[in-house]
Amino acid sequence: MADGSQNIEASRRQVLAGAGLVISFSVAGKAGAAENLGQGALNAYVQVAPDETVTIVAKNPEIGQGIKTMLPMLIAEELDVDWSQVRTRTAMNDPVTYGRQFAGGSMATPLHWDELRRVGAGARVMLIAAAAQGWGVPATECTTASGVVHHKASGRKATYGSLAAKAASVPAPDLKTVRLKDPKDYKIIGKPIAQVDTQAIVTGQPLFGIDVVVPDMLFATYEKAPVFGAKVASADLAAAKSVKGVKDAFVVEGVGAALDGLLPGVAVVADSWWTARKGRDKLNTKWADHPTAKQSSAGFAAEAVHLSKGAPGKTERNDGDVATAMKGAAKTVEAAYAYPFISHANLEPQNCTAHFKDGKVEIWAPTQNPEPGRQLVAKTLAIAPEAITIHMIRCGGGFGRRLSNDYMVEAAWISRQAGAPVKLLWTREDDMRHDLYRPAGWHFLKGGVSADGQVTAWHDHFVTLGENGTPSRSAGMAPTEFPARFVPNYRYDLSMMPCGVPAGPLRAPGSNAIAFVVQSFIDELAHAAGADPVAFRLKLLGDQAVVGEKGSAYAAGRMAAVVKLAAEKSGWGRKLPKGSGLGVAFHYSHLGYFAEVVEVSVSPEGAVKPVKVWVAADVGRQIINPFGALNQIEGSALDGISAALRQKITIENGAAVESNFTDYALMRINEAPPVETHFIKSDNSPTGLGEPALPPVIPALCNAIFAATGKRIRELPIDPEFLKST
Repeated sequence: MADGSQNIEASRRQVLAGAGLVISFSVAGKAGAAENLGQGALNAYVQVAPDETVTIVAKNPEIGQGIKTMLPMLIAEELDVDWSQVRTRTAMNDPVTYGRQFAGGSMATPLHWDELRRVGAGARVMLIAAAAQGWGVPATECTTASGVVHHKASGRKATYGSLAAKAASVPAPDLKTVRLKDPKDYKIIGKPIAQVDTQAIVTGQPLFGIDVVVPDMLFATYEKAPVFGAKVASADLAAAKSVKGVKDAFVVEGVGAALDGLLPGVAVVADSWWTARKGRDKLNTKWADHPTAKQSSAGFAAEAVHLSKGAPGKTERNDGDVATAMKGAAKTVEAAYAYPFISHANLEPQNCTAHFKDGKVEIWAPTQNPEPGRQLVAKTLAIAPEAITIHMIRCGGGFGRRLSNDYMVEAAWISRQAGAPVKLLWTREDDMRHDLYRPAGWHFLKGGVSADGQVTAWHDHFVTLGENGTPSRSAGMAPTEFPARFVPNYRYDLSMMPCGVPAGPLRAPGSNAIAFVVQSFIDELAHAAGADPVAFRLKLLGDQAVVGEKGSAYAAGRMAAVVKLAAEKSGWGRKLPKGSGLGVAFHYSHLGYFAEVVEVSVSPEGAVKPVKVWVAADVGRQIINPFGALNQIEGSALDGISAALRQKITIENGAAVESNFTDYALMRINEAPPVETHFIKSDNSPTGLGEPALPPVIPALCNAIFAATGKRIRELPIDPEFLKST
């Protein structure tokens, strides 16, 4: 396209959500090759069979983000085979061979872009060497194409399948020195490829943790206190055991104080899950008193207001002179923003199958983070990590919830106690009431603008959850968060409240809430200045290509480019019917620069209908799999809209109130607006897409509601009663 963007359209049904992260690994790991792949293995990732089938291992967990397709694409491209030859499989958890295996943070692309292409190129070098040795010619005279080595001068050729056995004995090259393809020669990277598991998923094949079956397996449920971390006072174990088919019922005291470890509870083991559930219903468990029972959402909100009126716990950043700048501003705006706890709401509840035998544990787990799970089980059961084998099973949604492995350690403990392999399956109510929630937060803001529409002052007193000077997980905000460094007089104060409610990362952690606050307040300042919201943002970004400090550069030029593109593609400024509006927002997270425009209509009864979303993205020079990219962006945008419209976990008496999709509703497919995506191909390394499209869609939606109604959304989820005009 002439504007430098790439427009990609896809069906809403292609949406898959998630993210991926890996750290360092041994790319040529021969030690694991034979064990994992068998004869014809060129390294720990690639096996070529005599029938020319190429098996490529995806080292990271698949949580719906398409990693089982995308990572093998990188290897297959440089191996120089046709995708039709490729079969993929997920690795075992094997840190010796693969290093850290991890799904989270949208980092699979940036951390594997070079490394896995080199794995494929290294395997290709070995195949060429095997052919060249057999022909008695220099390897430099040989080329490859579609799984065949050619020697043009003599006209000879050999398939990879015929060379694999010999190539497996060739010394692996130094992967730092292998030559990589010119992007113009790519045949796989950049091409839209369907996810490898799609057919199995839509035909109901057993792929997920909930589908695992092992010989002689029993089923378990695990009841924990409504108040997080409370101990068992009493339980009627005899009544549970009296249910036909129940094999055992026992109290677990819990180990340690961590809310993502082995919490106290009561396990019921039976010959079917439903029988275990019936036994659990007979327990009549009583719970000991616990200090968290005094906490509530209403109490947190009231305390946040109280803290905002006093001196902050600490000042995280203080540039210029905010007080003086406020006094000299042409217009000032004050606003208080709040967002609630929310649940990950994975469609597949937490589950794990474990078999403890002879001091060893074999585990089948839908986990995003298997190695910390291994360490948790080892520490809790007091066994060596090497005694634990973990099969990484496809997750039915992750979104950050399965970074923690509480369900894994529960299954392992119950299996040891029961003396049999056990599948632990949480109920939906367990899943929602024992989540590690996106933490709630409260921001008390004041901003000033000059007569010419410049933001001259910004003050945020952020009240969050945490203690001893440290915010709860995913409850903090960096001192470099935009618009820090772009406003000459900027102050960020922080106060904290102790919280016994477990918190953890949820898709685009931190950013999923901070973007709502920052981009909504920027919109308020734009309207106070009488400025167009797009023009106001571009003025705030300024004309410097990069703004920042050492180690925290912010590419203002890249952000400005996506803002302009989103505005252009949405037809920003066009006249809309009464009750309709356009809203814009941008956000940088997970190395991605995103701007989004949402069109919305609001009925007189306050019903909000998102009409369309336009996304402009800069994630570098290469989109590896356009289908996967769209899956992630569309899924993120719809995920964010769903959260803004409906999602809220209410804490009362130290426990979660909401328990199922009847009172924690997700957006349905018939409610989902179309999402139009445009990419700017900038000369930067490729980055990930599992998360960065989510944060800007929430403020863009809220800003669109303001444009449609004149009512400013400062608290989530959006309340239709507030928007009523009749």
